[in-house]
Amino acid sequence: MSEEFGPDFITVTDEDGNEDEFEHIDTVEVDGTMYMAFIPAELAVDEEAEVVILKVEEEDGEEVLVSVDNDEEADRVFQIVMERVEDMYEEDGE
Repeated sequence: MSEEFGPDFITVTDEDGNEDEFEHIDTVEVDGTMYMAFIPAELAVDEEAEVVILKVEEEDGEEVLVSVDNDEEADRVFQIVMERVEDMYEEDGE
């Protein structure tokens, strides 16, 4: 993901109507399905990030983000995202 134009933020509304803002950190395709990874926007520098994985699905001709209910699927995507993020930081450090 290019940081040329700065980070991307979204607001997610949960099933109870609570809104949280997240920063997009990566998008990956796994087995033909697109996933997007986010961290909380208000994350302090010294805090460990909680990564939120959302699946991109098409609904009524529009792309929507939905939660990943299968733990195995979420863990698999999480591992791929973390490897990619680590690789990005290693490249930046060289």
